[in-house]
Amino acid sequence: MNIFDEPGQADGWDPRRAGEAKARKSAGKNVARLLGAGALAGLLAAALALPAVGGTGAVILSASDGLNLKAEDLKEPPLAEKTTVLDARGNPIAQFYEEYREVVPLSKVAEVMRTAIVSIEDYRFYEHGAIDLEGTSRALVKNLASGGVSQGGSSITQQYVKQVLLNTAVTTKDKNKALEASYGRKLNELRYAMAVEQKYSKDQILEKYLNIAYFGAGANGVQAAAKRFFGVNASDLDLAQAATLAGAVQLPNSTDPEAGRKAQKRLLDRRNVVLDRMAELKKITPEQAQEAKAKKLGYKGTPLPGGCGASPYPYFCMYVRNEILKNPSFGKTEKSRTQFLNRGGLTIKTTIDPKMQAAAERAIRKRVHASDNAVASEALIQPGTGMIKAMAASRKYGQNARKNEMSYNVVADAAHGGGVGFQAGSTFKTFTLLTALKKGMKISDGFSVGAGYRAPGYSTFKNCKGENIGDPTHTVTNDEGSGGFKTLQTGTWGSVNTFFMELEQRVGLCDTVQTAKSLGIKRSDGLKLQEYETFTLGINEMDPVTVANAYAAIGARGKYCAPMAISQITDRNGKVTDYQPQCRQALDPEVADAAANILSGVFTKGTMRGVGGIGRDAAGKTGTTDNQATAWFAGFTPDLAAAVSIGDPRGSTTHKLNGVTIGGTYYGAVFGATIPGPIWKDTMLSALRGVKATSFHPVNSSRFGGCGSHCGGSVIGGNGRGGGGGDPVTVVPADM
Repeated sequence: MNIFDEPGQADGWDPRRAGEAKARKSAGKNVARLLGAGALAGLLAAALALPAVGGTGAVILSASDGLNLKAEDLKEPPLAEKTTVLDARGNPIAQFYEEYREVVPLSKVAEVMRTAIVSIEDYRFYEHGAIDLEGTSRALVKNLASGGVSQGGSSITQQYVKQVLLNTAVTTKDKNKALEASYGRKLNELRYAMAVEQKYSKDQILEKYLNIAYFGAGANGVQAAAKRFFGVNASDLDLAQAATLAGAVQLPNSTDPEAGRKAQKRLLDRRNVVLDRMAELKKITPEQAQEAKAKKLGYKGTPLPGGCGASPYPYFCMYVRNEILKNPSFGKTEKSRTQFLNRGGLTIKTTIDPKMQAAAERAIRKRVHASDNAVASEALIQPGTGMIKAMAASRKYGQNARKNEMSYNVVADAAHGGGVGFQAGSTFKTFTLLTALKKGMKISDGFSVGAGYRAPGYSTFKNCKGENIGDPTHTVTNDEGSGGFKTLQTGTWGSVNTFFMELEQRVGLCDTVQTAKSLGIKRSDGLKLQEYETFTLGINEMDPVTVANAYAAIGARGKYCAPMAISQITDRNGKVTDYQPQCRQALDPEVADAAANILSGVFTKGTMRGVGGIGRDAAGKTGTTDNQATAWFAGFTPDLAAAVSIGDPRGSTTHKLNGVTIGGTYYGAVFGATIPGPIWKDTMLSALRGVKATSFHPVNSSRFGGCGSHCGGSVIGGNGRGGGGGDPVTVVPADM
């Protein structure tokens, strides 16, 4: 410790001690050695001769003029303060911070804590100004007598100044400068301290000091320290606890209880020094001191709150965190956005609904175990707002591979902490269906298809750059060999691959891609969408949030709203900023109505007929990729949309969902209606319990009813196969 560094009053100093009188006589010679002769007179005047300066407004002697010892205003930026994240009901679900700190007023700090810190750090705090001349001169004499710098004499005000300078230092060089053992740094502190004493009352200074001081164990400020060390609020600290914290501030690193038994022993010894000092100053009785000293350290090591790993909703937490870190509206640079989140003392209200989150978690847990190789994930989104109501997965979030934990956000895209995603399979057929309806096809329009489809030529399909990307060498087949005449309804209900390949050929690949993009479809990994002829079969890797949100737009009659996780932010000063849904009309409402009508038949006449509906208007689409690499179900009601995916994160193309045990049940093959569909159904039944059912708008029959130029027996595009006729009621599914 030195006169310029660590806080701490020189406890138990007795001016009658031998040697100090002699040291005073040689003070001038030693100070000259340390400072240089030019500053000698000024420092001696400031340290030994002047009355208290600062708040008292005392006149500075002319001898100090050489030091320019005049008050200088201290810039005091807001302290780094934790940010709290709330769910839609206002319950805390996460905290972010650069420094774990909770700023509290002095009235929320126990009186015994205030007494303890003043007793040990600056017992004349309420009597002196910016500098305690008695303490400083004592420290000077002590240091000069020892031939070095061994004792501190900083007042609490000076300590506060040093902490402010340290906290505002940006570079390592600046931080070192704030801590350097130099008289120049000390004099700067004095100038700032004088201004602080003029600006604030003693209680205000003490409050600021208690909130900025570091106590060790990652706790900044007395409130955080009280919680971290003892699991109580600063207002509830008892004598032994207060003495412990007061003792910790002098050497918080060497007495950090997290550092082990030796550090804890040093902290215990330091606590007892504080208790002795309080008794010496008659702030407590000797009996009270002994009683407190007889207690054990009592360190609880309450886990530091914050971080998504500690959140009950870690995947949603990651989404919120990345939404702020990646969104320029929260700061021009990533650094400024990080400071905004981790230092801003914000209260962030989010959209997550605990009831709906619980519904998703239960439904997943019922069918997929955390220990399974395959991972199921689900996102719930409110149509018409884009509000994310739930994000759940079968595995816990974390870094422990032995426990099969996930270290990334499997429910979201890479921009929100996710990974590469899983191919979405036949959930993409919906975008081809929508494109056909946009182009004027009716719900009973159709054509005949075979068991296989092959593009007639390279120019049959063109991407959005106008490039020929048809592949006449590749044949797309139906898993079950289903063919014949299919309409928009029956082709969708049966998820017939060859039907959708010919439909995409007719309506155009690029137009289908543009429909998907208008509904927010983008790859989970952030790369450009793959625009190949098999786009309609879901070759692009997706995440549940993106897919659920696209389907939510259909449920909102074509109104697309960007996924929304944050509804309100309140800053440290109480300023409230509300965030509104960002929406646009992506589809003609009547087109969305017709699509919803067709997709609702998936539950009664299509690939989900074995699972069934949810007792209210609902629509959706199963999705399975080649050889059951991944499986999906995406669906919606006018009130809620959801998407469920399942796949093996080790690599879905090499670890397919064939011959696997999931949730304790063996499956020869997993399709969209095998696991994702039932999870979706159970989730929606529970999540919408108590929510009044909203019906779909009826189809405009004059526009979409019956069939037009593509009725049974007609020939359109594709391979030119006609015939068939009739709309089968039950279709053998080609792609579950």
